[in-house]
Amino acid sequence: MITYQRLTEKELDIFIRMRIRQLREEGAKEDIDLVPALKDYYGRHMADGTFVSWLALDGDKIIGTSGMSFVEKPPYFGCPNGRIGLLSSMFTDPAYRRRGIARALLHLVVEEARAYGCGTVQITASDMGVLLYTDFGFVKNGNFMQYKL
Repeated sequence: MITYQRLTEKELDIFIRMRIRQLREEGAKEDIDLVPALKDYYGRHMADGTFVSWLALDGDKIIGTSGMSFVEKPPYFGCPNGRIGLLSSMFTDPAYRRRGIARALLHLVVEEARAYGCGTVQITASDMGVLLYTDFGFVKNGNFMQYKL
């Protein structure tokens, strides 16, 4: 039976390993050690309440992850309060895919964003995730661009 729980410090090392696995699966080729930066980020933002994650477990084994970072931007017409949820870390172990786990995790973190007062949730979706997010109600925004420093 699959159960769901919020991420705590106790699961952080496994969560980070799964995040790196997700990034590699999505095509990341960089050869740097992200573990220290991820530990720092998650530690600080879990402590101040600006990052939450829900986990899917099969017994004691973490088989799915989700994440939501809360940021604030100047208000705009699409989000009049400026509070935005940035969805990340959506990953399900390949052996557990197509069972509704990602959808359940997505629902849990979207509800966290709603409770935080976010006016919108955004994600840069992988090709694999587009169907999940579209089916959930996300709308593609072709305006996203990035400038790498």
